Amino acid sequence: MRVSSVVAVLAACVALFATPFGSAQAQSNPQPMAEFYKGRNIEFIVGWSAGAGYDVYARFLARYIGRHIPGNPSVVTQNLSGAASLRATNYLYNVAAKDGTVFGMIGRGTAFDPLLLSNAAAQFEAAKFNWLGSMNDEVSVCVAWGEPGVTKLDDVYTKELIIGGSGPSADTDQFPQLMNRMLGTKFKIIPGYPGGNEINLAMQRGEVKGRCGWSWSSVRVTHPEQYRTKAFHVLVQLSLSKHADLPDIPLVMDLAKNDEQKQMFKLVFARQVMGRPVLAPPGVPGDRLAALRKAFMDTMKDPEFLAEAARTKIEITPVSGEAVQKLVEEIYAQPREIARKTGDALK
Repeated sequence: MRVSSVVAVLAACVALFATPFGSAQAQSNPQPMAEFYKGRNIEFIVGWSAGAGYDVYARFLARYIGRHIPGNPSVVTQNLSGAASLRATNYLYNVAAKDGTVFGMIGRGTAFDPLLLSNAAAQFEAAKFNWLGSMNDEVSVCVAWGEPGVTKLDDVYTKELIIGGSGPSADTDQFPQLMNRMLGTKFKIIPGYPGGNEINLAMQRGEVKGRCGWSWSSVRVTHPEQYRTKAFHVLVQLSLSKHADLPDIPLVMDLAKNDEQKQMFKLVFARQVMGRPVLAPPGVPGDRLAALRKAFMDTMKDPEFLAEAARTKIEITPVSGEAVQKLVEEIYAQPREIARKTGDALK
């Protein structure tokens, strides 16, 4: 009996010390995580200009997420616009601190630049980012603003529509380019706007007559009155499925002419699932990554956060960090020939 007791005690000790130290510490004593974050400022890098849809979402998230991170750090939002958030993406991957004190929000399509565009300026590997989650599963639209004779997509097959773009990595440029190549539409893209907010101002000034890749969630927040009074017309939905608000507006997936086009459209529009993606640099320690992912999803369920979202008409349909990570990996695993053809259509 005495021998058995000694063996049992030794076995328990072995089991205790066989547990990875960081894991045991995180499970039994969360205090060190709180001590790390307490009193710190977390940098929240936004890859778009102030006032753009991404910026609205990011600043809204920044006001709440610190409450759900152990130690309740302050979250400071910084805009780093340029090249449709490619500048911010490169910064997060190559320059930003990798200790869990920096994360960011980038364009939903930027992660796929190396795959679809072979863009030498994209200096990152998307699957190595630590994806924290997405604030919504997005539907984007193309609109015509004050252009006589353009009220539906069929009109753009016969009449040129001048639209604003913010760079080859942006939805504003990629989505209409793909439709021009695959479907024969006549969108004329005027590139060079820093972000969506500047395109919206250009539409209102008459510099351009429309915009593609405009998140419907942003339209609802920033231009509800103009939509109600038909200052602009929604032409097509750009996603894998329709939004409940727009049952009569055509869906791009339904316009594919064959199976190959459907595959190509899926490769591009699957990014809509990660409509407002939040990500941390590679190399963040596992326990801090887990804490940030949990804080993100806890924020998405925060009653006060959701009440404010409802009041301000900010659409929240969250996707977990694990799900976004898996989606990015799946997109990069698609057949190379389909990816090549899709990339050619986007150039």
